[in-house]
Amino acid sequence: QVQLVESGGGLVQAGDSLRLSCAASGRSFSRNGMGWFRQAPGKEREFVVGIRWSGVTTRYLDSVKGRFTISRDNAKNTVTLQMNSLKPEDTAVYVCAASRTVDVDTYDYWGQGTQITVSS
Repeated sequence: QVQLVESGGGLVQAGDSLRLSCAASGRSFSRNGMGWFRQAPGKEREFVVGIRWSGVTTRYLDSVKGRFTISRDNAKNTVTLQMNSLKPEDTAVYVCAASRTVDVDTYDYWGQGTQITVSS
């Protein structure tokens, strides 16, 4: 059974940093696309960024560009999201996702999500 488990969420102040981690189990995703989404209250889920098995990333969501960095460790079957200079508008549930293929355009497996709350 495939599982994606996020960790690292919490309550922080504007300007702080957080590092989210997503640990995958049940199969290897070393050759698969992985990514991060987020959903704020009352808003639709939005794609933050994806990363190919090679480490090549997609474009970042414009609002996080230059502040967030995605990376992965294929040996550990993990993907991380380093978030710097957090803003109140980054408040959302952040969800890790993985693809069945090398693509970073479609995702088949989802984590439960971790809450990030940024206070002003």
